[in-house]
Amino acid sequence: MSNIRAAERYASAALSVAEELKSVDEVSNDFAFIEKMHREIPDFRIFLKSPVVNKEKKARVFAQLLGGKVSLFTEKFVLLLASKGRENILPEIIRQFYDQRDKQRGILHVRARVAVKFSDAQHRALVHQIETATKKTPRIEYVLDPSLKGGFIVQHEDTVWDASVRHQLDILRRRFAEGGS
Repeated sequence: MSNIRAAERYASAALSVAEELKSVDEVSNDFAFIEKMHREIPDFRIFLKSPVVNKEKKARVFAQLLGGKVSLFTEKFVLLLASKGRENILPEIIRQFYDQRDKQRGILHVRARVAVKFSDAQHRALVHQIETATKKTPRIEYVLDPSLKGGFIVQHEDTVWDASVRHQLDILRRRFAEGGS
């Protein structure tokens, strides 16, 4: 089984149990803690991937690292992964968990490339437009892109809404080239 498929299945199982325990937000926070360790501690990344460290030692290290810092469910979940030799896919499991959780909650992850920082009013207007178009709640990540010269480009997965000045000028240029109005 591929690592992505395995990560999807473990994430689905974790989300299902977290829902039963009514602790999805708590598990999300636990996973954010683990994700932060993965991002900021190079030795932790090496530890997760190391085939040299045996399962029992990894379980002891995880118990020390996570004990009292995460919920009992999250600690047991990570220990289960270690016992199955799947701790190396923990970062992907966490990403899949977030994706599945957000999909259930109707949250849409959107990236907006903008020429200048949006004001609160512009942000609210963009949120409203995306909600109207998708019937979902957008979580927008803004990226400043001075090459746009003006306007913005919004992207969700493979869908792109281009409201940049450059795009509008390209449309005008094509209309003039075609002789249309």
